[in-house]
Amino acid sequence: MSRIGKKPLTIPKGVTVTLKDGSISVKGPLGTLERKAPPHAEIEVDKTEVRVQRVGRARKYGAFHGLARALIANMVKGVTEGFKREMSIVGVGYKVALEGKKLVFNLGYSHRVEFPLQKGLDAEVGDRGVNFTIKGLDRDLVGQTCATIRGFRPPEPYKGKGIRYSDEVVRLKAGKAAVK
Repeated sequence: MSRIGKKPLTIPKGVTVTLKDGSISVKGPLGTLERKAPPHAEIEVDKTEVRVQRVGRARKYGAFHGLARALIANMVKGVTEGFKREMSIVGVGYKVALEGKKLVFNLGYSHRVEFPLQKGLDAEVGDRGVNFTIKGLDRDLVGQTCATIRGFRPPEPYKGKGIRYSDEVVRLKAGKAAVK
């Protein structure tokens, strides 16, 4: 049995969880999230908690058991607190600016890289355009957006220039040794 899946999920005040036609809807103070329920898991919704049960004893059912509970927990946290991911840009001349609902990056290419934000996401650009934060209700969407942005210029291993998560540690390689 999945240890995560066995834990009942308490629903905070101001949040409603609805299950209908194979989809889960969570409504809270920050907004509403809806997702198709994972297969091979039975979901029971009470007024104060959500319980997820396994359908069978096979190994894959245990995996879906924990997955279903984790997805619902992330939806509840998203509509109550929201998710955010902080990123930073390292490199001379590298910066980001927020223009309306899109991020514009200068990353040493011959052109600017424009990235329109999807519905449900917000961004904040910090000091001097080298720090920025992506915020949203959906954890998957925030994480995938940050991964896509990091892919524009991943940190390179010799000088460390590029886009990285603020808590990411980039291990630098030694440069070429001089020949005497």
